[in-house]
Amino acid sequence: MKELLLIGAGYMGTPYLTAAERLGVRVTVVESALHRDRLAPQADRFILTEGTAEEDWAAAATAAAYSCEPDGVLGFAEPQVIAAALVQDALDVPGPSLHAAVISRNKALQRGCFATAGLCQPKYLIVPDVESGLSWARNRYPVIAKPLHSSGSAGVVQVLDEPTLVAVLQSRLPQEKVLLEEFLVGTEYSWEALIRSGEVIFENVTAKETTGPPDFVELAHVGGPRMSGADMFTIDSLGRGVVAAMRVQTGIVHLEFRMTADGPAIVEVAVRTPGDYIMDVIALTHRFDPYAALVAMALDLPVALPSAATPGAHGASWFPQFPAGRVARVNGLDALHAQPWVADVKLKVRAGETIAAYSSSAQRVGHVLFQAPDLDELTAAMELARSTLTVDLVDEPQPSEPALGISASVSPSSSRSG
Repeated sequence: MKELLLIGAGYMGTPYLTAAERLGVRVTVVESALHRDRLAPQADRFILTEGTAEEDWAAAATAAAYSCEPDGVLGFAEPQVIAAALVQDALDVPGPSLHAAVISRNKALQRGCFATAGLCQPKYLIVPDVESGLSWARNRYPVIAKPLHSSGSAGVVQVLDEPTLVAVLQSRLPQEKVLLEEFLVGTEYSWEALIRSGEVIFENVTAKETTGPPDFVELAHVGGPRMSGADMFTIDSLGRGVVAAMRVQTGIVHLEFRMTADGPAIVEVAVRTPGDYIMDVIALTHRFDPYAALVAMALDLPVALPSAATPGAHGASWFPQFPAGRVARVNGLDALHAQPWVADVKLKVRAGETIAAYSSSAQRVGHVLFQAPDLDELTAAMELARSTLTVDLVDEPQPSEPALGISASVSPSSSRSG
């Protein structure tokens, strides 16, 4: 029986365990104590990491590899990418490559790599000091400021003017490096691809909806968007250029890009499981299991891929964006479950709880997954969900005013959500 070492699983990596069980594969999971009670019963062996820094994951993964001698290794999320690559390299088992892993974990290294390869991306500066950053940005506003190591748009902000940039740079330098980039104008997408021995064996395009500036928190992902043949050709060419430049060998590539007037331009790249239930969107769109495909590739087993190049359906993930305030009641949950194209609903917010202003993906209150036979049906289903799932907020009293006890029904798409 083959054995897989899964480094990290969190809340969204359990489909790897399900896929491994279906494939008859034993799994050793390396995770933190936070997830032990939930994941340990599904794993054949559970090994605890003492911390959550990259060094902690690497130490725990190395110890696990020596004890279980796995046939394959998978790293789940950003903090586990380097740990997995180190073990894959040491054991000479399939993986993205140590080169790809290191570059994917540093946005400045990505910019240098893609510039050398001549790939389309924004102009940029790795900021050495405040004055240099101000000089570079002076005729380029708006610009994007981002940390070198992050995921889920954490720390990424659009800056409109010099006073704001001064504040951003002074708050981050010299404690952390800052990457400044020109702002790319265009619709946001991602390109997901499975790579085996350096060759693309499956690819997918996902459309993205965000809150926009300044935080660009992701609100929805739609599989199989309408794209012209010419656009698909340029996207695929860019994706393959990224794979070659990073020297990706085996695994998954998640390329975020904007479709500008000059064609697709790179935002950033990761060689790990994409977040935001994009794997589920892929599964619903192409009617196959990408988790099982990655497990099989990690173990050098045959891979089951979709039989057709075009989507068999259209999947989507949506993250309800409610306005900030204390919740009186949640409306429409049962009606949402009853909608025909709704595949899954999870909502964490309850009456009496307080919703914070929405500025980070960490503040999400739930998700809805959709699957529809065509894009028109999918769009209608998502619009219906937006109008169905609402919250009533408690009207909080002002300090000098008596409580009125009035609540108002508000749509999650309200501009009050921030």
